[in-house]
Amino acid sequence: MEWRYLTSNGVDAAEGLAEDEALMLSHGRSEEHSPSILKLYTYSDHVALCGRFQHIEAEIDIDACTTSRTPFNRRPTGGGAIVMGSGQLGVAVLTRSPAEKSPKALLMEFSEGILAALATLGVEAAFGGKNDLKVEGKKVAGLGLYVDKEGALLFHASILADLDISFMLEVLNIPAATLGPDAVRAVESRVTTVTRETGRQWTGADLISVVTDGFVTTLGVELIADKPTEREQLAADKLVETKYATDKWRFMRSPHPDATATSVVRTPHGTIRAYLSLQGDIIKSALFAGDVNTIPEPVADFESRLKWSRLSEKSVVAAAQAAFSNGTGLDIEPNDLVAAILDAGSRALGREIVAPHRLGSCYFPDTSKEPVR
Repeated sequence: MEWRYLTSNGVDAAEGLAEDEALMLSHGRSEEHSPSILKLYTYSDHVALCGRFQHIEAEIDIDACTTSRTPFNRRPTGGGAIVMGSGQLGVAVLTRSPAEKSPKALLMEFSEGILAALATLGVEAAFGGKNDLKVEGKKVAGLGLYVDKEGALLFHASILADLDISFMLEVLNIPAATLGPDAVRAVESRVTTVTRETGRQWTGADLISVVTDGFVTTLGVELIADKPTEREQLAADKLVETKYATDKWRFMRSPHPDATATSVVRTPHGTIRAYLSLQGDIIKSALFAGDVNTIPEPVADFESRLKWSRLSEKSVVAAAQAAFSNGTGLDIEPNDLVAAILDAGSRALGREIVAPHRLGSCYFPDTSKEPVR
């Protein structure tokens, strides 16, 4: 098989994300078959990126980004908040999604090239957690996935060649930041880098040739050096203007400003937080956000059915029954999502005011003792 092969360094946040999406557009079911694409690239120092389904103000310190002139944006793929720059290698695979494979199976399949590359450096990593590659329990790479309605697939990975932990603690809302002088040590106990594991300095760009060889070996493909076509570049430019450079995209999963309460649900796919806004006992809006790779259509339908309904167990259960007739699309029971809404509603009626809550990031999970469902 021949794959297209693209590389670049020092890309901007909006431009890099827009190009990824533009490249995947030719892989939908309505398009003629296009060669799959491997893209390896680094961002300019630095950018902060949240996952597709996260509440950006809860995960990224917007004020700190503004002060340090750090661009922030939202990936089209799921997962947690990350910092990207010259010390991290971005990996994108763009292809058509096999209908018979689960998201986790696809994450594992495309991460094999990264694992093989790290192994050649003496770094023995393995798939761990819901979407991580780990070395002896410490994260060295994060993974994300997006499949659009046309069946086009985008696989994302962020490989930690190196990491400026102090800067990361400044711009991401991470529970460890509250630990003061112990914060860096706390993160180091959960995260590692290629530089630390090999004892020599690596940048993201240094890893490009190594990771290239890893994908060639594991996928058995021939990579043909290429660049975006004129059509793809025009599509990327349009996506920058209409999507990735807009607050509508960056803040799209932010709860309404008068949201009044939240509740947490832990799932095998990640942490989901239910945001609820009330007017009296009427639900003005309901939103599920988190570090998951997808918000399934039944959950989005549940959100929609809750809007402007009365906050009562009877009405919330009725909305759940209608939305989840074929399941939630997650490894979680409808009753758990119902309980999260009712719990948030109970807090809202008690006039608890919600603020962005630190769920943790791609690098450092939440270790708080807050009760969860």
